[in-house]
Amino acid sequence: MKIRFYIDPETGEPHIYDPGVDEDEVNDVLESPIYDTKTEGTSRTAIGQTRAGRYVLVIYTRDPEPKSLFVITARELRGNELKAFKRIRRRKKL
Repeated sequence: MKIRFYIDPETGEPHIYDPGVDEDEVNDVLESPIYDTKTEGTSRTAIGQTRAGRYVLVIYTRDPEPKSLFVITARELRGNELKAFKRIRRRKKL
């Protein structure tokens, strides 16, 4: 699957770098998300665990090109947000 990333106009780098996520971590999440749902408009939100064990949230949309995704942003789940996700995961058996 081909993955393109939103490029931050200020830095010229993928927007995912700002919150400290890299392309491999996004790939880990998108290959096997724990949770994936439609959000606003045509975008989707995926949450998964990276090979390093971090929980990462990825916001993406399907690209017009077949078998291609466009990643808007990604960030690590931390603190209360991570606790809440783990609690929901246990209750719903995600």
